[in-house]
Amino acid sequence: MKRKINFNAGPATLPEPVLQELAKATLQYGKTGTSVLELQHRGSAFGEILEECNALVHELCGIGPEYEVIWLHGGGRLQFCMIPMNFLPEGKVAAYIDSGQWAHEAMQYAAYYGDTKIVASSRESGYAHLPQWPARLPAKAAYLHLTTNNTIYGTQWHDIPACSKPLIADMSSDILSRRHDHSRYAMFYAAAQKNLGVPGVALAVVHKDMLRKAARPLPPMLSYKAQAAERSVVNTANVPGIYTALLMLRWTKQRGIAAIEKENTAKAELLYGQLDKSRIFVPRVSEKAHRSQMNVCFTTNDMAHEQPFLDMCARHNIIGIKGHRYTGGFRVSMYNAVSLADVAALVDVMREFEDLSPSPLLRRGR
Repeated sequence: MKRKINFNAGPATLPEPVLQELAKATLQYGKTGTSVLELQHRGSAFGEILEECNALVHELCGIGPEYEVIWLHGGGRLQFCMIPMNFLPEGKVAAYIDSGQWAHEAMQYAAYYGDTKIVASSRESGYAHLPQWPARLPAKAAYLHLTTNNTIYGTQWHDIPACSKPLIADMSSDILSRRHDHSRYAMFYAAAQKNLGVPGVALAVVHKDMLRKAARPLPPMLSYKAQAAERSVVNTANVPGIYTALLMLRWTKQRGIAAIEKENTAKAELLYGQLDKSRIFVPRVSEKAHRSQMNVCFTTNDMAHEQPFLDMCARHNIIGIKGHRYTGGFRVSMYNAVSLADVAALVDVMREFEDLSPSPLLRRGR
């Protein structure tokens, strides 16, 4: 059966070369005589996987030995908990930029562990744009947290202003999608199921200066410092998930961040260009400077078109474009493994759909 064109927001599509390597390793990993599913998490083979993973993260993110690379369980939500546990001491405030659902949830989780403050928000507008960057931060702010790309609402920070406090970024949906100065962050993290691999793994990259700021005693499983000291194997690691991340990191290096960024820009220009001239489809984010290159969200000017368009996409082997349950409409997730040809195929279907809906009553604004 032909592989479908998969625009799911996560778990997201993976490159075929990665899937092929993963399939081989599932039967036998290297010369070990065992499957990657059977590798011992404290064995030498997995130790080599971790070492290469960490080296590639340092290389691709352009960071030095002052950063610890940690592979964790629990996805993004566990990081929402661990960040304030580790870095929000009594008497300090955690500052949050509320730019979307996951940014808001990160703040809600932090509130269980200490004082939090929203310093900028676009929640009242339904997150249809990014909030204005805060002019100042609370004097007692322990850190500022932001989400670089908002998957549900389709906004993305393309230019992040200077910050006077330690900056922590959730990069789950746009990590390694563009050239970026990662050295400005005290910490950045990403759930794996977008550009890094499969669910069940999260990457956390923490500056060693930040690790020295432990806010309270914690059990080793919830301590970044302990996890770093134990090289991400405080307990049984997600060996196959981390191996998949290694395959994705190798694939990313082979393509090159500059080339990935160029294609991501071309994909976004193609799809937004079609939306901006469409008489049926309406982009959710009108302010072009705020639009995400990873998640393009849009609606139709008549809800009666939604299911017929989904049905037409299915007939053309396209899946995963139904919008999030909070927003409805459509969402096209164009992570690194989605090709320009995939996006062009979707745009062709959009044009065909419009050609088959010629009624003047369907023109935008009518």
